[in-house]
Amino acid sequence: MTDTAPPLAHWRPPHRAFRPLRGRYAELSFLTPADAGALHAAFGEDTAIWDYMAYGPFADADTYADWIARIGAAGDPVFYCITDIATGLPGGVASYLRITPLAGSIEVGHINFAPHLQRTRAASEAMYLMMRQAFDLGYRRYEWKCDARNLGSRRAAQRYGFSFEGVHRQAGVVKGRNRDTAWFSLLDREWPAVRAAFESWLAEDNFEDGVQRRPLSALTAPLLAAGDPALG
Repeated sequence: MTDTAPPLAHWRPPHRAFRPLRGRYAELSFLTPADAGALHAAFGEDTAIWDYMAYGPFADADTYADWIARIGAAGDPVFYCITDIATGLPGGVASYLRITPLAGSIEVGHINFAPHLQRTRAASEAMYLMMRQAFDLGYRRYEWKCDARNLGSRRAAQRYGFSFEGVHRQAGVVKGRNRDTAWFSLLDREWPAVRAAFESWLAEDNFEDGVQRRPLSALTAPLLAAGDPALG
């Protein structure tokens, strides 16, 4: 007898009704070539932030603007420009990609934070806002993938509540180098607990003089279906 999965009686494929997002600390607007100047300046001379990207660094703002125009015309990825509300400064980008409504699957990627946005409440809230929108729209699987050598990205995935799924060996070639890809996911049934963890962490009473009382990783670690063995 064939063992089949039960039908998804109440699930319907989601719409691509993405919109700008705003929280307490971060504002996300659709990325346009007009953002290139501010972002190029924010990224500065630190070329290391481009090491695991398939593109960049860009020689100047005009070159970056041309790239944004080309990538934006594709329809997938859908890029956001992230602004820290406290400073009013754009400081990063992130996108939805591999958007597959019929499977209810969507990935977050192309994440690149300038030094002034890294390790801030705005950066983490930006990730929360994108997650929340995806699940509110009806997606059932939210993916995070990164170069397996990028331990910082792997730590971030777990901190944000993504469970480790494995490493795809020789998954690609990026800038002339082999890329093994580490896979993480967050499922719709896991989202309510991860959402509560984010909201507890983002709450004003979790911070004193800008310093967190309890780290987000402490709130999400018990929720992971599987931890990343590369992180110990």
